[in-house]
Amino acid sequence: MFSYVGRRIVYSIPVLLVSSFILFWAVRVTFDPLLKFRGGGNRDPLAIQRQIERLGLDKSIPRQYWIWINDFFRGDWGVSSRTNGDVFPMIWRALGVTLQMIVIGVVVSALFSVAIGVYSAVRQYSIGDYFFTGFSYLGVAMPPFWFGLIAIQFLAVWPKERFDLDETPFFFIGLHSPGMSGFNMDYLRHLFLPVLTLTVQIVGSWSRYQRAAMLDVLSSDYVRTARAKGIPRNRVIFKHAFRNALGPLVTVISVDAALLMGGLIITEKIFSIPGMGRLFFDSLLAGDVFVLVPWMIVTAAVVIVFNLIADLLYGVIDPRVRVS
Repeated sequence: MFSYVGRRIVYSIPVLLVSSFILFWAVRVTFDPLLKFRGGGNRDPLAIQRQIERLGLDKSIPRQYWIWINDFFRGDWGVSSRTNGDVFPMIWRALGVTLQMIVIGVVVSALFSVAIGVYSAVRQYSIGDYFFTGFSYLGVAMPPFWFGLIAIQFLAVWPKERFDLDETPFFFIGLHSPGMSGFNMDYLRHLFLPVLTLTVQIVGSWSRYQRAAMLDVLSSDYVRTARAKGIPRNRVIFKHAFRNALGPLVTVISVDAALLMGGLIITEKIFSIPGMGRLFFDSLLAGDVFVLVPWMIVTAAVVIVFNLIADLLYGVIDPRVRVS
């Protein structure tokens, strides 16, 4: 397995380098790195020229990329033109906050999705199946920005106004700090609303995948053979069918979890969470190229890691798949 992981990492390096060059080129030709420095156009032309030479903007794009990628691997990610702070700690703080939400959200969503999907498949066309099917369609149809605002209104704002309290009685909005850690009640109260907003739509989608995969496995020949041999129904479902039905869901989870790294812009903005999505949104509006390029590289690397984890999980879930 370790040799397989090593090969996958080696194979991923050219992909990451090519994608990083394309992203670097696209950002360079789209945004002006000196936009903030130029101000209203009254800056000294000599001072602007010195900045161009200092940043290497007078060189060709490939040469600029070579300089930047060397600095990147040395840990020098530049200085944000928006905040004048070092980019490296900005991205890693935001990455830690977003990973907290993704890990908790994915685990909670996977547990509920598997439970709902298996139940709906085993009790196909029952009242419970129809109920969860309706819930799934409702969850998929609700936009995160709308559901997030509704959750804030009914679970945070309305109770505070209704009972005339100094603070929200149930759930807080935002986080105290990017480095907030520890599973205590205060931590959970801060994360509950954004994780709820994140999971409602995901559970609606993932549970449908799990239901379809479970139905497909339950109708297979080896399951019917096991039932014909007199093996108890629960044993057939959970020992033979359930494990094989997890494969398609693992694929969906790995892809969606990777996309969430940069796809939580609306959720993080609504709940004032200083994560990767909000960092990208604020940097994009400000044209902060010194944050945008490293942000995209880190996001691409996370996508590669999530896909590697999914491939490894296949070998654990399905004994017919061997990592070699």
